[in-house]
Amino acid sequence: MEFLQDILAAIGVVLNGIPQGLLALVYGFASVPTALGFAIGAVACGALNSVAPISFQAETIVMAGSMGKNRRERLSMVMFGGLIMVVLGLTGALSAITGFAGDAIVHAMMAGVGFVLVKTAFGMVKENQLVGWVSVASAVVIYLIAEFLDPSNALVYTIVGSLVISSVTAKCAKQKLGENVIQEKMCRLKLEKPTVNLSVVRGALSLACLTIGANIAFGNITSNMGGGNLNVDHLTVYSGIADAVSSLFGGGPVEAIISATGAAPHAVLSGVIMMAVMALILFFGLLPKIGKFVPSQSIAGFLFILGAFVTIPSDGAAAFATAEAGGSIIAAVTMSVTAVFDPFFGMLAGIALKIFIGLTGITL
Repeated sequence: MEFLQDILAAIGVVLNGIPQGLLALVYGFASVPTALGFAIGAVACGALNSVAPISFQAETIVMAGSMGKNRRERLSMVMFGGLIMVVLGLTGALSAITGFAGDAIVHAMMAGVGFVLVKTAFGMVKENQLVGWVSVASAVVIYLIAEFLDPSNALVYTIVGSLVISSVTAKCAKQKLGENVIQEKMCRLKLEKPTVNLSVVRGALSLACLTIGANIAFGNITSNMGGGNLNVDHLTVYSGIADAVSSLFGGGPVEAIISATGAAPHAVLSGVIMMAVMALILFFGLLPKIGKFVPSQSIAGFLFILGAFVTIPSDGAAAFATAEAGGSIIAAVTMSVTAVFDPFFGMLAGIALKIFIGLTGITL
């Protein structure tokens, strides 16, 4: 019976990951190479007994997709960002950075990313107003009902429900779907030559800053579901390696997520099963086939909910609740700069203001 619960939890997270995988396809990330990232995650979690699995994460996908001017730049950002995280994890520098930055800056940065998600959602609505608005409206209704009936699975119901409803709407409206979806062959892996320029460096640093916050926030939430212990450095290393390897062959980023497998009777096993199933789906090229029936704008509702209903309220409240000197203004500046520019500049602005307040004693 407990094994069945492990399986059900894994399937729920898979259902949550597939639509976000479709989002990755929109930005040009290939699905088959991403299977390598999931395989690395499965092996690492099993070997290290880690309860924090990795999967498609909307925040990172949107950030890389919006900051990269083309596919090559996006892949390079993910790869270099992953390598930065590997170094931070191996040296233990992650804890030092977050300890120096403080909760106000880390949570404010995540809240700023929430605004980016909302902006991306409405950008999709503009691309296809029928599908976009149906996705957003259905997502809001489903999320509010699910939050009342089953809060722990509200996001799963939201993403699956809004995706299905908006896809059926597109079909009924006789919209052509999947015209831009590139079908991939199983086992087809090709090395992608990375590029280096200012945009890539900025993007890699931004992804690293975002991942720092996500690893701590999402990793701890998942581990606390079942009272498990989380080694953030371990999570940082294997998620970084997964990103670097996946992107080197053209695949998308795979990061820490809030995973229902953390509440399963055997959290580690459930997480490994989830990643193994996702790896198989991607390895056999099934994700692009699903994309032929699902409009890319169907993810708009989930992005809106994730940003406006989940990330901004929770991380924003945590950021402004800090008791440190000038905490509120530091949080406000970090969140605003992140929303307008990117997480790297947001964290940089927050740290600079924190140092200024510390040196001058001005609390604003």
